[in-house]
Amino acid sequence: MSYALLGLTALYALLPLAWMLSTSLKSEAEALALPVRWIPQQPTVRAYVEMWTLKPFATYFYNSTLVSGLTALLSTALGALAGYGFSRFAFPLRATLLGGFLATQMISSVLVIGPYFQILAALELYNTLTGLVVAYVTICLPFAAWMSKGYFDSIPRELDEAGRVDGASRLQVFLRIVMPIALPGTVATFLFAFLLAWQDLLWASALISIDDKRTVTLAVAFSVGEFVIQWPMLTAASLIASVPTLVLYLALQRFYVEGLARGAVKG
Repeated sequence: MSYALLGLTALYALLPLAWMLSTSLKSEAEALALPVRWIPQQPTVRAYVEMWTLKPFATYFYNSTLVSGLTALLSTALGALAGYGFSRFAFPLRATLLGGFLATQMISSVLVIGPYFQILAALELYNTLTGLVVAYVTICLPFAAWMSKGYFDSIPRELDEAGRVDGASRLQVFLRIVMPIALPGTVATFLFAFLLAWQDLLWASALISIDDKRTVTLAVAFSVGEFVIQWPMLTAASLIASVPTLVLYLALQRFYVEGLARGAVKG
């Protein structure tokens, strides 16, 4: 019974993807024809070709890859350093800072977009990929620090002490002993930050207004016309935009699940 339920749930989740694939292989006329058919009568890849030739989709793809990659790397690195500090050291206002990190996750992004916009505009970072990365890292960092702290808490402190006895510095202990053990947690944090940046629409639409700086998600949203929606091209763009995240998740799934599980043990 449980396997049947899981199978039905998986089928329900895959139906939209199957419909998008079917629509992307139809002509414009067939996509709008009634009655609706699941299987295209005359399959064509015209929508995929037009997407790459009529629009600078390669530029959007590059922008998303660059922004998401930098966001994930910076968030993971800074989050690991902060998490290690919170896990291993006692210092004034430690609990207050941890509470502040947690509180930021309870604030709706809509409430802080205005201040971010003004700050980035004042720093001349509006309409730049650098400004978008700064915004994403700021959003991801509190979660990355909490996630890393929870994982570091599950690693015995005796390992740090053994490294120090052997003559290693605190930084060497962190890089050579603790971080290799914390690999699953690091991968989980990296994936979280990458997926957040890749799939975001709200922040990109608020901080980017010129075409050559748009991300894939923003480009897909703007491909919806005011009077006409080109469904084959829209679904083709959506499918291609989802491929990198799907491949990355499947490749690192084992580390991701283990990292989330162990990172939630303490905190």
